[in-house]
Amino acid sequence: MIGILAAGLASFAIVTQDQTPLRAAPYENAARHAVLTQGDSLEVRGAKGDYLQVYDHHRERAGYIRVTQAGLYDLKPGDAPRLRAVLEFLKDQPNQEALGIGHAAAFFKAAPAEAIDAGAFEALGEMAGRLAWRASRLSGADNEKSRTVSAHLEAAARYGVKFYSVERHEKVTLCYDGDAWRRLLALPSTPAQKSRAALALTRHDCVAPTLSATERLDADRRRAEILESALEDGARRGGLPAHLENRLKIRAAGVWAGLAHRLAQRPDSDPAAVLAAGQQAETRLAGVDKNAFADGDRGAWNEAAIRVGASRWAARPQTLAQAMPGRPGIRLVASDKPGQTCVQVVAARAATAQAPRPATIAPEKPLTQCTYGRVWTSSLTVSQDGKLMTLAVQPLEDWRELWVFRQERGGWLLDIVPPAADRPETGYVEFAGWVPGNKQFLVARETVVDGRSKTSFELWDRATLQVERSADKPGNLSAFYRWQDATWKSGTVAIR
Repeated sequence: MIGILAAGLASFAIVTQDQTPLRAAPYENAARHAVLTQGDSLEVRGAKGDYLQVYDHHRERAGYIRVTQAGLYDLKPGDAPRLRAVLEFLKDQPNQEALGIGHAAAFFKAAPAEAIDAGAFEALGEMAGRLAWRASRLSGADNEKSRTVSAHLEAAARYGVKFYSVERHEKVTLCYDGDAWRRLLALPSTPAQKSRAALALTRHDCVAPTLSATERLDADRRRAEILESALEDGARRGGLPAHLENRLKIRAAGVWAGLAHRLAQRPDSDPAAVLAAGQQAETRLAGVDKNAFADGDRGAWNEAAIRVGASRWAARPQTLAQAMPGRPGIRLVASDKPGQTCVQVVAARAATAQAPRPATIAPEKPLTQCTYGRVWTSSLTVSQDGKLMTLAVQPLEDWRELWVFRQERGGWLLDIVPPAADRPETGYVEFAGWVPGNKQFLVARETVVDGRSKTSFELWDRATLQVERSADKPGNLSAFYRWQDATWKSGTVAIR
């Protein structure tokens, strides 16, 4: 540092330590004008003893800081290699993100255009993402760590690094806007760099829930395009590590599953596009190599499988079986509310010729239930005795309910069964088979609660819809092992 000052005073300083006092005079006990944090940039105007005379343009304050508390640079091309070396070191250092972002900004200022490559933007993107992750973990806390992270976020924001908040399931996630990653994709890059950029830009938890339906559909399409491009690039050029290829496929499976549901919800829905998206989701999930899982990948894989499971009927052509003698059915009827679909029960007797009723007897009013969710008509199943039906209805991209229609003496009743009652984040519940005797049936469900996935195979009582027995594997429940439906087994993702 002394050599730098002797050769000629640098014009730019980056604060390297948190809680650095900006003092009124070059003395330890001088009054403090402000408290600086790592990554803050200062204009250097002189030096006195062990102190630098500086000016903070953000706070509009002049003062003094110790020479040992800042890095000095001229922001000229000759400084670029040194700045890049520091940047490469800091990008992997935890809790040093603001300092690293400050050096990244200085490097972009000093380096000639030909020296700015994908690696520099990768370093900036990784540090910005890690800083957002730290802030999300401390969201709502009121302690020294939280205040330090807030100061780091402010320092990063002064360099033009932007963040935004997403609130979902009563949790607030801070997300980096991804500008550095998008710039990386526009430059020559390795398959691994492109893959990391794709993963950073396609996070499920960083899609704002406030987007309109059209905006969300466009966002999902862009996410799918980015992931598919990275996978194609890796396959074409080779050299993509197996764990990164896995992560791309896991993320793509979840994105395509959500896209299938979103396409199906459109008023002008194209069945071919819905089918293609649903099948692509299943293809990407099936292509994951479990033997190449790295740390944390299994949890992401399970969550992606649940997303695919929630939309799995999108991968099947939608048909609507008609009621027959001894077999009831359903039909879709128009709703007076835009966006709603109404399901109406068609009793078995409606499919056969009937003698005219006496005029004094009013016909039974059919059960009708409306929903804003997607009704997957191909999922309809009817019990052997024709007195119970199940139907898959998907209100959200990562949430599918089971509608259970039961015929009682007074007519048909409907129970809407959610995946779980304890505020799961993601989940689905589905019919899995009829048990002979017309007293029980089989159900499978998967949920994610507090970031942990759970799979359950269950035996239900038909009269009460209560769970009589359950297991974490179908082979551990004898009724499930014996009576699971062949069609369900061939299409479900709960067995994987």
